[in-house]
Amino acid sequence: MREFKQSLLIALWFVFLTFPLMVVRVNTIENIVVWRWENILWVAIGAFLLSYCWRYMLARRRQQSKKAEEGIDTRGPLQAALDNVQLRNRAMAVLLVLAVIFPLVFDTYQTNIMVTALIFVVLGLGLNIGVGLAGLLDLGYVAFFGVGAYTYAILNANFDLGFWIVLPIGGVLGCLFGVVLGFPILRLRGDYLAIVTLGFGMIFKVVMENWETLSKGPSGIANIDRPGLFGLEMTLAQSTVYIYYIMIALVVLTIIVTNRLKNSRVGRAWIALREDEIACVAMGIDMARTKLSAYALGAFWAGMVGVLFAAKTTFINPAGFTFMQSAIILSIVVLGGMGSILGVILGAFILVLLPEYLRAFSEYRMLVFGAAMTLMMIFRPQGLISNLRQIYQYKGSKEKAAHDG
Repeated sequence: MREFKQSLLIALWFVFLTFPLMVVRVNTIENIVVWRWENILWVAIGAFLLSYCWRYMLARRRQQSKKAEEGIDTRGPLQAALDNVQLRNRAMAVLLVLAVIFPLVFDTYQTNIMVTALIFVVLGLGLNIGVGLAGLLDLGYVAFFGVGAYTYAILNANFDLGFWIVLPIGGVLGCLFGVVLGFPILRLRGDYLAIVTLGFGMIFKVVMENWETLSKGPSGIANIDRPGLFGLEMTLAQSTVYIYYIMIALVVLTIIVTNRLKNSRVGRAWIALREDEIACVAMGIDMARTKLSAYALGAFWAGMVGVLFAAKTTFINPAGFTFMQSAIILSIVVLGGMGSILGVILGAFILVLLPEYLRAFSEYRMLVFGAAMTLMMIFRPQGLISNLRQIYQYKGSKEKAAHDG
């Protein structure tokens, strides 16, 4: 009842504040005042519902925190289902089947949008290695993406090298640039680390804008070849579908590799580095090698998907590799869940597809997008799907006791 009264008072206060804007309208042509009383009703209802939902969610969050302190399981049905390994594997298999038949059901436009979403899935999974697992904040990750794109564009334009030859080269060059970035920042952490990586991303953009002989400056590089298939001639629609299936294969490969790395010895070293760097070094883990491996592997995937991005668009210029792109990729990792592979995939689809399908509300879509992100960070700061840690249990003593008995 208390929340109801407070929400009602807030609704009345909003009505008072918005009265001159929402109700009074002066018609300067006929010199009359138009009273729009129906707007007050919508403002009151909207303010009341938003306030009441806000207070309800805050109260629910406090209850969950209290239960967690008492040791009560606060997992929701979604999180409990994700903890079930068999159910999670079946869901992934169903999603893979749906992804394979997607181009057969939808048109070229929808397939092209999905290719863009899959590109950000790979970028999010790559950045998840450095940020989600190793805890190394990177605000210039788009530079590695640009390295791969410009590698293919330059080699294709100047040396006529094909997509499949340049694809691993782009990944390797991205990996090398990750090592180059990693060396100067081995002893940096926190805000200082973020500033240096941000500077690296801006340096890449400035260099590409001014190195005319290599990148053709702001004009960019056009007429980049699309991926080939044994010399077959393909239409634009067929090429889009072909690129879509290449992206599906790349996403599956990225998921398999990152999942194996996450549960490996180096993955546990990344997690230890993220939790406490001092304790990690004290336990004998090589900090330099661990950080460099995180940067190098994350940059490798960005370089590979950059090659595919250049092949998809057939044109690139420095304006496509800005800080905003790095911010979106970082938002994908944070929104989906730090260290969570499935969460990053879901976050990429939400952040890429939601603005696209809200074009009908072009005046308000960024408002809705920003409000959704704000509410997400307030009520679920751990992300959509929190990281699922591998649980190891030693059963040798039980089996031996049973055998002796």
